Amino acid sequence: MSTRSSSPQPNDPSITTAHDDPVSALVHAAVADRPLEEVARLITLLEESPQYAQATVDALRAVGTDRSVEDVTRLAALLTRPPRDADSADEAIRAAAGSRPVEEVTRLMALLHQSPMEPHCGQEAARAAATARPVEELVELIGRLSEEREAQATRLAAQTPPRPFGEELLPGALGHEESVLPAVFPPPEAEAALAAVDARTPRRLARTPARPAARVQWPGLVAAAALLACALLWFPVHRDGASLRTYGFALGLSALCAVVSVLLTLRPGLPVLAVAVVVPALLAAAQLYEGRFHSARLSRALDLTLAPNWIAGLAAVCASLAALTALLVRLASQVPMVNAAARPLVGARRRAD
Repeated sequence: MSTRSSSPQPNDPSITTAHDDPVSALVHAAVADRPLEEVARLITLLEESPQYAQATVDALRAVGTDRSVEDVTRLAALLTRPPRDADSADEAIRAAAGSRPVEEVTRLMALLHQSPMEPHCGQEAARAAATARPVEELVELIGRLSEEREAQATRLAAQTPPRPFGEELLPGALGHEESVLPAVFPPPEAEAALAAVDARTPRRLARTPARPAARVQWPGLVAAAALLACALLWFPVHRDGASLRTYGFALGLSALCAVVSVLLTLRPGLPVLAVAVVVPALLAAAQLYEGRFHSARLSRALDLTLAPNWIAGLAAVCASLAALTALLVRLASQVPMVNAAARPLVGARRRAD
């Protein structure tokens, strides 16, 4: 095993006089060149009995002053593994951080913070260096640690150069997910991601159907215009001696056509289209079968329309036919959308098989 090449600068009197005691001399000799696993085993056995407490401290301090900083770091990792306590290597860390040259302490603290061990070890090294050294050495130590941190950041940046943005997406620029996903995910994750894309595609199409084209919208607008014209032609301009109830009935028929026209313009759905078919059809039927109903109020109300009876009846027939055409076009336009949503689902199942 390697030992520290630089001579220590002890600040602890117990370290300077360690070799004057036979037990301390034996412990120092035992930990000087043995493999670190045997040193860790020795310290563990010494810790089992209170009468070996001083020998345990001597062994830890000997490692901290006589072994290399790499050995100190490795031993600290061995001694702080669970279920051992995080402070089991504190004596070795304090001895190394308090007595070694500044350049070695710099290396020690960098290794303690880089190694996968308890954060307590790095904190203990910083605490020992801060309390056991003159302020001049602390300034030098801070400068060296700052340089080490910058050098480490530079090495990490050199090891992981940034990839040009969008480079991994170029193979899939034409919409092929199979060529994009392996460049972003590892092979097993790429297969799972591709399956997720295939599974989401039919749901997205079914949830957000395509907007109806202009050829699907214009029949509804034509029906709305026909209903509005029907409302105007059926509007009772004058009462002509009719009762208020009769005039209100005639006005209600005209207003009903106008309301359906507005609804058809704002929300041209299937229920509104169905109402738009029925309302003018009832008006046309009332105009056609007026003589058979034997209702004086109805006959009087139909006589109050702005246009002559035959023109008002013809307008109602045209409005009903226009609404029926818009309804049939809307029903026919929904069939291709369902088929388009079903085709990606079939393709996804085939790829899954």
